[in-house]
Amino acid sequence: MTISKATLDRLPESSGVYQYISEDDKLLYIGKAKNIKRRVKNYFKFTPELAPSNRLNSRLFQMISQAKKIESIIVDNENDALILENSLIKQLKPKYNILLRDDKTYPYIYIDLNEKFPRFDITRKVINKKNIKYFGPFPSGSRDLLSSIYEIFPLVQKKSCLKGKKLCLFYQIKKCLGPCENKIEQREYDTIVTDSMKLINNKNELLKILKYKMNKMSDELRFEEALELRDKITNIKKTEIKSVIDLSKDDNLDIFVTYSNIQKIVIVKMFVRNGKLVSSDYKFLRNSEYVDISDVYKMAMLNLYKNDTLLTPDEILISDEISYKEELSLFVSSKFNKKISIVVPKQGRKLSLVNIGLINCKKLLGELNKYDIKNDIKNSFNLSNYPHRIEIFDNSHMFGQSIVGGMVVYEDKFIKSDYRKFHLKERDEYSQSKEIFALRIERFYKNPPPDLWIIDGGKTLLDLAKSIITKIGANIDVISISKEKKNSLTNRSKGASKDILYFDNQMVKLSTSDKKLLFIQKLRDEAHRFAISFHRAVKLKEDKNISMINIENIGKAKIAKLINYFGTFKNIKDSTRLELQKVLNKSDADRIYEYFMND
Repeated sequence: MTISKATLDRLPESSGVYQYISEDDKLLYIGKAKNIKRRVKNYFKFTPELAPSNRLNSRLFQMISQAKKIESIIVDNENDALILENSLIKQLKPKYNILLRDDKTYPYIYIDLNEKFPRFDITRKVINKKNIKYFGPFPSGSRDLLSSIYEIFPLVQKKSCLKGKKLCLFYQIKKCLGPCENKIEQREYDTIVTDSMKLINNKNELLKILKYKMNKMSDELRFEEALELRDKITNIKKTEIKSVIDLSKDDNLDIFVTYSNIQKIVIVKMFVRNGKLVSSDYKFLRNSEYVDISDVYKMAMLNLYKNDTLLTPDEILISDEISYKEELSLFVSSKFNKKISIVVPKQGRKLSLVNIGLINCKKLLGELNKYDIKNDIKNSFNLSNYPHRIEIFDNSHMFGQSIVGGMVVYEDKFIKSDYRKFHLKERDEYSQSKEIFALRIERFYKNPPPDLWIIDGGKTLLDLAKSIITKIGANIDVISISKEKKNSLTNRSKGASKDILYFDNQMVKLSTSDKKLLFIQKLRDEAHRFAISFHRAVKLKEDKNISMINIENIGKAKIAKLINYFGTFKNIKDSTRLELQKVLNKSDADRIYEYFMND
């Protein structure tokens, strides 16, 4: 161990974040402390010589054994240290820290009771008005729930309805009672609103009514409408956790429950509002001997409560005793300006709620007891992480024109909302890959690193990606896939050549029927499709721009030559006379430069 007592003595006695770094400059662990020096010294014993403390669990003992350097960042207070620690873990993904990806701000259904004829809508933000009634949060199914309310109750269906002041199709099909032409009295409409508000948090009654309407539609041979309603029922059921517990009408609780098997940990979140269990959500993460359950709770709470929460809990229930209970309670209380305790219930209805969470955890893990392709890939390719989240890259161009890149994301399915497009400037494949990796790394502060990168390319691109990852100290595995070469050429005709996989300084050719190869090919093909689609869209736009140019003695061939050199139409417009002269003669360059200047 090269960490010395002198190193520890030089640490600041202030609030902040400390980082353990390995001999090869890889980030091992990030922690936070009210007093950095005192906290870090707790990891060591000092007699007969400096060594990892015997009180450490196996995870931290191994981490300290590998650490060769300690760095620290000072902040104003422990709360700021907690937030900075969370941010750095997400950006750099150290080996011995737990990473739970950010929760998006959960949607709420709301109704503005200031309006004469109010209607329900969805929001993720606080609406700065009095008399706004919120329902939720709804991690999923909010739109199906909202449209079901409109299916059952003849409320004002669209925002624009009252503005028109004229009866519309919704009135004709009896989905609206025509308040725009005063066809319904205010008191009658208010009664409908009250009934609909009761039903939002009473999913059992809501589902009964929807099933009745679905069967009625089917009897009337309205099969498409019945199928649509069936899908809504299915989606609403997925969000439902049933409870027969007699809760207090004023109970507002957030509940976090964890459970694990050998491979995975699941954390279930449940939300009780006004005595009703309104919704739930869950996440999986890989399990190992290095996982500290306290860190799982800490990351889950920081992820959830860093966002604005429209309906805040009065108390947070958890299923396990954790190390950071007081710090997390202080963080949540200061965030929402009210005292919010974190409690491990021992008896009564609150313990029963935690037990409901445990039942659901076990059910979710039970559903995972089948062949796990990701675990097979982890073991076969010596990955350091379970590849929960995978990013796959590809780039596309045509003879150097319209150079673009694409990134697709896979968890348990393709996450299309997280796909990203990149406009690239570089001319060769190696430089384009370097550019796209750099662009992705720039966004780590917003969108944390994944567990695995898959690259369409050979060993050279694999080594490039690994060297870039090593420089920033992130913890990402890399697999590269490429076609085998025959006679120094890559034969891409169907069945003529096999895909080769590169990983961890190894190369492997798998059977064409191997599940791991088929899975990686599926991911690679989706990235290729996404990049090609983006390339076509960009090229089409540039071709249209070319056809619109009307410069004397400058034909499409010369413009195409410029695009082939500069990469994009915008780069041509932004170029100088001298840059244009590198491609065309001086008189042609002058014509184009002056054309765009005047334009």
